[in-house]
Amino acid sequence: MEEEMNAEVYHERQKLQFCLLHALNNLFQERDAFSKADLDGIAEDLILNNPNPVKWTPISAVLNPHYNMFTGNYDANVLMAALERRGKRLTWHDKRNQAATINLDGLMGIVLNVTVRRFAGLLKNRHWVTLRKINGVWYNLDSDLRAPSAFTNVDGVRVFLDSVIRAGDQILLVTNDNLDAL
Repeated sequence: MEEEMNAEVYHERQKLQFCLLHALNNLFQERDAFSKADLDGIAEDLILNNPNPVKWTPISAVLNPHYNMFTGNYDANVLMAALERRGKRLTWHDKRNQAATINLDGLMGIVLNVTVRRFAGLLKNRHWVTLRKINGVWYNLDSDLRAPSAFTNVDGVRVFLDSVIRAGDQILLVTNDNLDAL
């Protein structure tokens, strides 16, 4: 039965450090909601439209603080700009509050920025993950998972989010521009 539920759920798997790209496409449930070129362009626009602009050169493109041009690894500024382009709003959840304070019904989805350990724990870096309610069921659409993972109920979502809060990781709430997530 879980496979039947997952058949209707779009889920991109992890490639290099393009987890933000995968998280966005999983959030919008579209293969090409965003492309690498879209996110690269957003990161470059962030540099060019900075109040203290940096003159664009091939070196500045490589050293762009918003992404790595070879592997991805986009930052939160790229996430915010990408969501704004699609008429969505991002609200950071206050880590001093438990997940019970989040109005899950008012959300398009949730994006997490979590710490992961790779290569037998030797490398620690950040990873973007999407949670989304699809056809009445909340899913963990982490691109590191082989397949979407359905939560059994809303309490399971809140328990998971509380574990994210306890770990000191970030919870970002995604809403349509005219809705209030809190």
